[in-house]
Amino acid sequence: RKKMIENLKTGDRVVFGGGILGTVANIKEQIFVIKIADNVKIDVARGAVTRVLDKYGNPGDVTKDA
Repeated sequence: RKKMIENLKTGDRVVFGGGILGTVANIKEQIFVIKIADNVKIDVARGAVTRVLDKYGNPGDVTKDA
């Protein structure tokens, strides 16, 4: 999981603990800025990432539950 979070980059689609889906718009030291809709961005703690989605919206291999 730590490796998954460290490897995230701008443009990756992710799922957070609360079920929020979004696209990484910016990466800061302790947070991700996530685009969840047009003109809507939120700050989310890095530890809240639960899965990375592939370009089709499906969980990728890197997201296997620990």
